[in-house]
Amino acid sequence: MAFDGMVTTAVVAELNEKLLNGKIDKIYQPAAEEIVLQVHCGREKYRLYISANTNHASVYLMNEKSSNPQTPPAFCMLLRKHLNQARIREIRQVDSERIVEIYTDAVNELGFNVNHKLVIEIMGKHSNILLIDLKTGKILDCIKRISGDVNRYRQTLPGLMYVAPPSHDKIPYFGLSYDAFCDATPDLEQAPEKVLLRGIQGISPVMSSELCYRAQCRIAGTDGDFRKAVYAELCEAVQTATSGAAAPVIYKNEAGAPAEFHALPLTVLEGTYEPSGYESISEACAAYFEGRASSNRIKQKSLDIHRAVSNGLDKLLLKKQRLNEDLLKAENSEELRLFGELLTASLHTVKEGRNSAEVLNYYTGEMISIPLDPRFTATQNAQRYFKKYGKSKTAITEKTIQLKDTEEEITYLDSVLTFIEDARNVDDLEDIRAELVENGFLKKRNSKEKDRKLKFKPLEYHTTSGKRILVGRNNKENDMLTFKTASSRDIWMHTKDIPGSHVVLFTEGEEPTAEEIFETAALAALHSKAKLSSQVPVDYVNIKHVKKPSGSKPGFVVFTHNNTVYVTPGEPGAEK
Repeated sequence: MAFDGMVTTAVVAELNEKLLNGKIDKIYQPAAEEIVLQVHCGREKYRLYISANTNHASVYLMNEKSSNPQTPPAFCMLLRKHLNQARIREIRQVDSERIVEIYTDAVNELGFNVNHKLVIEIMGKHSNILLIDLKTGKILDCIKRISGDVNRYRQTLPGLMYVAPPSHDKIPYFGLSYDAFCDATPDLEQAPEKVLLRGIQGISPVMSSELCYRAQCRIAGTDGDFRKAVYAELCEAVQTATSGAAAPVIYKNEAGAPAEFHALPLTVLEGTYEPSGYESISEACAAYFEGRASSNRIKQKSLDIHRAVSNGLDKLLLKKQRLNEDLLKAENSEELRLFGELLTASLHTVKEGRNSAEVLNYYTGEMISIPLDPRFTATQNAQRYFKKYGKSKTAITEKTIQLKDTEEEITYLDSVLTFIEDARNVDDLEDIRAELVENGFLKKRNSKEKDRKLKFKPLEYHTTSGKRILVGRNNKENDMLTFKTASSRDIWMHTKDIPGSHVVLFTEGEEPTAEEIFETAALAALHSKAKLSSQVPVDYVNIKHVKKPSGSKPGFVVFTHNNTVYVTPGEPGAEK
């Protein structure tokens, strides 16, 4: 990832163009290490996204609204206290480092002007967001508090003086003279990329490679000076980033996933990755980071839910195994009844105090040995056998019911695991969590947590003929989709005996074509546990033949008059 000084320069140039003199009217903290400032500037409203997360530390203007916690964290409340309604006076980059400072002017509750500085340090695992009182230079608070136990050189705690990160004796590229460049990059010809990294501040490895590559192309076939060529390329790159004329590019690998991005085209990567250009640096940052950040948030949020559901599923599978063993024993209980009958018929031949008795089995005409408890008489032993037989028969009924309930719960949790793995955003996971809390599989995180209302937002697709298809994102949504949204003539689909979503093809009163059936079935297979398989069986039937048993778990249905097709998972119109 190349969010280096050059990208920071381009971002600051864009922020100065759009946010300068703007008013901060809303502040959010959607995640533990992320802040969103809504800035009203002129007739426009912008959302400034700031992240100190180790995996995606960045700052840029975002378009999408973020989901926010019901209770704002303490750092968010502090920012609201000091920065709400404040005007942005200046935005600048510290030297050529990955540090952005946003200077604000505001009026406090007493009517006095107060000035603050929001410092954004984009430094991998050392990234941070700090609010500084400009009058005292002290830290009011920061999103990551670092004590002396963690870092002896630099602590970031409320009340301490703000100390800038060390520069490592590198020279900023702003206003860099050729002589200073030469002093900072000795032995440039021997190891140019490493020397540039060691000597010039704000240069990332990929940018160092790019500058050297461009310099070699500049002097190719001539007797040009390589050092002067590198210096010229550096100056041009700085001028392009500073002037707001950057041409940001994301480079994608063969799978289509973003592998690298920068504010400037990286010709050194062309041929290896597929480039995609963007109009602004914020658009490129959003395209590169938001999918990554969302993926990390989903992964973190899903860990505890996935673990709880997996543990519950393991317990249920063990319970099922034990119930099956108990049923097997109970089903072999006819021998107990036989022993009781034979003992009763042969009481006169059984001697007391014996461990066993040899009696005639009048069903087969052969002698049989019956184990006895020497503490009891023959009559009492017979009664004990009849009692055990009665308990076994009762156990068969009870344990059969328990086994059915256990299997239903296993099916339910298996489907929940599928939905967790397919969750596209944090809201999907929160809906799943609320469903598990409602059904007693998870506890509320705290006693004050409010019951979450399900937002009915099934996934929507269309067949190549234009028919609408809706796909449930969780079991409660499955029920709403099947029994409250679809009409009796619409087509309901679900993978056969495989956990997955309810999928409804809205027929609009027409008889669906074979192509529409197969496209919808392929979508049902895609949103199931068998999404990586081929030739997945999918049942389909009119909605009027789908019923929900009373008291059953969310998503559980029974149906009749169904047909089955075998399909390869995929979206409508995708190549098979």
